[in-house]
Amino acid sequence: MPASENAALARRWFEEVWNQKRDATVTELLADPCEGHMEGGDVRGPRDFLAARAALLGALPDLRVVVDGTIAEGDEVAIRWSAKGTHRGDELGPKASGRGISFRGISWVRFRDGRIVEGWDSWNLGKLLEEMNVPGSVPAAAPAAAEKELGSSGRG
Repeated sequence: MPASENAALARRWFEEVWNQKRDATVTELLADPCEGHMEGGDVRGPRDFLAARAALLGALPDLRVVVDGTIAEGDEVAIRWSAKGTHRGDELGPKASGRGISFRGISWVRFRDGRIVEGWDSWNLGKLLEEMNVPGSVPAAAPAAAEKELGSSGRG
């Protein structure tokens, strides 16, 4: 596929898998087998990815991810993204705090025949856990405020 089509698929992945929370898109766009190299550990295949995503969404159920930029060459796409959510669940370890959490990252994805076959994610998991644990480290933000901020960014 042309690089521009792979970049469009990468943007679709973030919108549908993370923001719309569509499991069907995971099984459609993620090859089986595939490899994912994530901050919390490696995953193999859609089932492993769905379990890892469930933990993050369990902790941050209103998570919203904005694609800040992409660069594509051949079968590979690099995606720069930012995310915000409210810490409402205990799935990542720290007890739910109700705090607004934000973090940024970069994903590098390799496609084959329109499906993701390998991906690398780099983001600061330590900062995320610190924000969940440390009182006053991040001001609490209502989900509507986070949504308004993401919506006014003009990106996505």
